[in-house]
Amino acid sequence: MSLVDTQPVLAALIALLGLGITFGAILGFASIRFRTEGNPLADQINQILPQTQCGQCGYPGCKPYAAAIAEGDVINKCPPGGQETIDALADLLDVESMPLDAEHGEEKAPKVAFIREAECIGCTKCIQACPVDAILGAAKVMHTVIADECTGCDLCLDPCPVDCIDMIERKTGIQHWRWELPSDNIIASDRAAA
Repeated sequence: MSLVDTQPVLAALIALLGLGITFGAILGFASIRFRTEGNPLADQINQILPQTQCGQCGYPGCKPYAAAIAEGDVINKCPPGGQETIDALADLLDVESMPLDAEHGEEKAPKVAFIREAECIGCTKCIQACPVDAILGAAKVMHTVIADECTGCDLCLDPCPVDCIDMIERKTGIQHWRWELPSDNIIASDRAAA
């Protein structure tokens, strides 16, 4: 009691230090004792899904759908993945493959969003709707789509008040591949070295 009377600040610091050590030890023990690990099967399923985050399956994204499949949900609710994804999931889970459930949509060729920039009013509603942040722009400025990041989920179409977004089929295959040409601003010494 004499420490509290003579050195009240020191006594308060010692009490706080003791409480901090006690509660830290309790929290440390609880974090080890009650640790939960992710489901490795759900992670494998998530790697197979197309990562469009479109929600057509009835879940807010691919990871929640993967967790649901690991818990026993059906594997045929993903239109962007199509039959190829359903077959891969069937192989992974060692179940029989089934056709795509028409209630969730139909399989389509991969698409990418394209914003007609001359018509864009810069409302930012498409940016807010994009689950993968593939749309660039700012308020009252035209927007554009990063084609390599776009998953073709169609979620940007409905919010657009001026209907200036088109879904264009993504060209795939060797016939659509093109060589990246060097930029024209290469200086002469760089051309000689190349």
